Amino acid sequence: MSLFTLRKMAQGGIRDHLGGGFHRYSVDAYWHVPHFEKMLYDQAQLAVSYLEAYQITRERFFAEIARDILQYVRRDMTSPQGGFYSAEDADSLLEPGKPEHAEGAFYVWTRDQIVQALGEERAEIFSAHYGVSARGNAPAGSDPHGEFANKNILIQRQSMSETANTFHLSETGTRKALEESQQKLFELRAKRPRPHLDDKIVTAWNGLMISAFTRASQILDEPSFRQAATAAAIFLQAKLYDSKTHTLRRSYRQGAGKAEGFLSDYAFLIQGLIDLYETSFEIRWLAWAEELQKTQDALFWDAKQGGYFDTSGKDSSILLRMKEDYDGAEPAPNSVAALNLQRLAHLMDAKHWRDKAEQTLRAFASQLRSSPSSLPQMLVALDFYLDQPKQIIIAGDRQNEDLQAMLQEVHRQYIPSKVIMLADGGKGQHFLDQRINFIQSVKMQNGKATAYICENYICQLPTTDLKIMARLLQGKLIRE
Repeated sequence: MSLFTLRKMAQGGIRDHLGGGFHRYSVDAYWHVPHFEKMLYDQAQLAVSYLEAYQITRERFFAEIARDILQYVRRDMTSPQGGFYSAEDADSLLEPGKPEHAEGAFYVWTRDQIVQALGEERAEIFSAHYGVSARGNAPAGSDPHGEFANKNILIQRQSMSETANTFHLSETGTRKALEESQQKLFELRAKRPRPHLDDKIVTAWNGLMISAFTRASQILDEPSFRQAATAAAIFLQAKLYDSKTHTLRRSYRQGAGKAEGFLSDYAFLIQGLIDLYETSFEIRWLAWAEELQKTQDALFWDAKQGGYFDTSGKDSSILLRMKEDYDGAEPAPNSVAALNLQRLAHLMDAKHWRDKAEQTLRAFASQLRSSPSSLPQMLVALDFYLDQPKQIIIAGDRQNEDLQAMLQEVHRQYIPSKVIMLADGGKGQHFLDQRINFIQSVKMQNGKATAYICENYICQLPTTDLKIMARLLQGKLIRE
C-alpha cells in the first residue's frame, strides 16, 4: 500500500474522524456504497501499515493515525479480560427505543446538527475542513436507498493550512478549534444508540492485533500498548489453548467455542507471539510460539507438495483440504507462516524451519510468477528469504536506560528483515543458549549495554556506542 493511499484513506470517509479506527467500504460494479462496519483485522493491518509509514518517513501524521486506531480498539473493542472483539456493525438505531435503523446512523451528521452543537462560527470552520454540506456530501450515485440524504460523512477536504488560510487563522488556532469541535461531537455521538458489537473473540484476528499493539509499543515507545498485547496473549493462552494437546480453539464467546483452530489461528497468533517476544523479551512468548509452530506442522503441513493446508483434516465433512492463495481482507495463512518459519529459524538456528519456509515459497512459486500482486504478504516472506536478515542481539538489563536507548534506535529504523534477541544473563538467554551455541558468549562489555549485529550468526565487533550501532544497522562499516 503506497504512502499516498494511506494518506488519502486517513483523510477520507473510510476513517472515523471522531472516534478512531476505519470503516469498510463495499464496492460492486455499479455503486461505491459507504459501509460503516469496523472489523478487527482491518484495524490491525492498517495500524501496522501506518506505523511502518511513520518509520520510513518520520511524518508524525502517520504515527497519529496508528495511535488513533489503537486507542479506538482499546476503548471500544477490548474485553475486560483482555481479548479483542471481532467487529462493530454497520447500521444502528436512528433513535433509542424505536425499531428504525439505518446504515451509518451512528456516524453521519446533518449540517443543522453540527451548527447546533458547535455554534455557527465553529461550525463554519469544521464544515469547511470536513466537507459538510446542507445537502449532504454522499457522492452522486453512491446512495441508491437514500439513506444519506442531507447527511454528511466526515471527510477531510482541506489541509490544516488551507483551512487556516480560509478563515485567516493560525494553524495552531485552527487545530485547537477543530480538536475542541471533534471532542464535543464525539461526546454528543456517544449518546446515540451504538452499532451492535460482535463480541466474539477470534484467535486469528487477536493474533493480528497483538502484532499491531506490539509494533506500536516498539515504534512509538508506548508501554501501554505492550500491556494491551500482553493481556490479549494471556487471555488466549488461558481460554483458547489446551496445554495438554498444544492445540488452539477458534473462538471464544461466553466460553471457548467447539471449533478447533484453523491454520490462520496458528499462523497469525505465532506471528503475534514473535512480535511480543521482540517487544517484551519475555521468553514465555517465544517458547509458546515454538510450541504452536510444532503443532501447526503436525496438523497442517503438506508433506508432498509443501506449504500448509487451511484445515487439519480431522473434520470428515470437509472433503477437500485447500490452501488459500490470495492475500485479501486477511493475509493468506501460508504467507504469514512462510515468514514465521524464517523468523523462528533465525531466532533458534533451526534448519528444519528454514527448509519448510523454502518449501512453502516453492509451493506458491507458480502463483507468485503469474500474479505476484495476489500474494503481497508472500512477497514479504520471499524478500526476507532472499535478503541477509540481521540478527540483532543486545546484551544487558532490559530496564537500564542504555539498553532502552539501543532498542529505540533499532525500532526507529525501518529494517523489515531482522530478528531481535535479548541476552540478559537469565532464563531468556538460557533458553536461547540451548538452541544457538554462540549466545553463551554474548555479554555486556564494561558494564554497558552491548549490541551484536550479525548476519547468519557472523557478527560485527560488539559495540556499546549508540552511533556505531546505528551505522551497523544501516549496513555501514564502522572502521574507517
